[in-house]
Amino acid sequence: MNPSLIWIAAALFTWGIGEGMFYMFQPFYLTELGANPVTIGYILGGAGLAMMIAHVPAGYLSDRIGRRPMLITAWIFGVTSTWIMALAPSLPFFVAGLLLYGVTAFVSSPLNSYITTARGSWSVGRALTLSSATFNLGMVLGPFTGGWIGQHYGLRSVYFVAGVLFLFSSGFVFLIAPQARERHDPTAPGTGLLNNRRYLGFLALGWVVVLAMYLPQPFTPKFLQDVRGLSLEQIGLLGAIGGLGNTVITFLIGFFDARLGFILSQVSVGLYSGIIWKMNGYGWFASAYFLLGGYRAARSLFMAQIRPLVKQSQMGLAYGIAESVLGFTSIIAPVIAGFLYQQDKGSIFPLAFFSILTVIMISFFFAPRSIHEELPLRPETME
Repeated sequence: MNPSLIWIAAALFTWGIGEGMFYMFQPFYLTELGANPVTIGYILGGAGLAMMIAHVPAGYLSDRIGRRPMLITAWIFGVTSTWIMALAPSLPFFVAGLLLYGVTAFVSSPLNSYITTARGSWSVGRALTLSSATFNLGMVLGPFTGGWIGQHYGLRSVYFVAGVLFLFSSGFVFLIAPQARERHDPTAPGTGLLNNRRYLGFLALGWVVVLAMYLPQPFTPKFLQDVRGLSLEQIGLLGAIGGLGNTVITFLIGFFDARLGFILSQVSVGLYSGIIWKMNGYGWFASAYFLLGGYRAARSLFMAQIRPLVKQSQMGLAYGIAESVLGFTSIIAPVIAGFLYQQDKGSIFPLAFFSILTVIMISFFFAPRSIHEELPLRPETME
């Protein structure tokens, strides 16, 4: 196994703990700072916009200047933005930190490219789902810890602890090795990404799927507190169970063909929406959060299906465009959910459930059926 993958795993695990401590509590802290549900939707949508615009330039730069420099930059941005949120005295300052944290999502394309190139004999799907599983394992510990700290010391304290953990995570990233870059062959330039119909069609499919899967997520914790009466500690424990579900489901689905796993992941999130909608009781909520693990698995397997559709030298940019397309769902889904929540707190979940049923059928008929992974090309240029 490539030693750099071990350092990547350690960095992702540590980051998963830190992000897990505050991620699902963002709506609660925004409420404390004076935001209403519609405003929260706009703020989270703005963070989604920050995520979306960063991916394409990051993917392009990872192909040109190297993946390791882009990974280090993303981790530094993450540390800085978290400390801004921790130290923010009011809502505008906190939102500034939150938007900067959204920009750190550009890590996805260089990270996926780095892991894809370093995977050795593993399949792309296996490599990406295993790396995602290490992050998700950290997410098992983070939410319960964050809920406990928030309940006893206030939610602001959670950001300080996360900021310290992110410093350790950054130290692991600095230990990864530089990686070779591939140059375009001028005698065989290949098809441009914007002329690649299979790639563009698959991006459209991914956008619809991820929008349906993400729609119920931003306001579920608030729904469980406002409507079901759960405490922060109870919601934090659900987040930990969700992290465990992310780890287990991502690991297990990684054994399947990427296309089949992609569809099974959607089924898992559809069940999550249906349970939150129709069932009551902590045991049901726990099972729903465990099944939500299919969301991260679906994103990893979506990326795995992209790799055979593009040339090796286009990999970073292709991943970056794909992340931007998926990131657009993070802009509009919270806004839609905020308006729905303001009108009827429970209306999000039936809409999400039936939307996911629809995209499962679309994926079955239109997801690529014959995808053969390629081995990495021989490197020519070092970072």
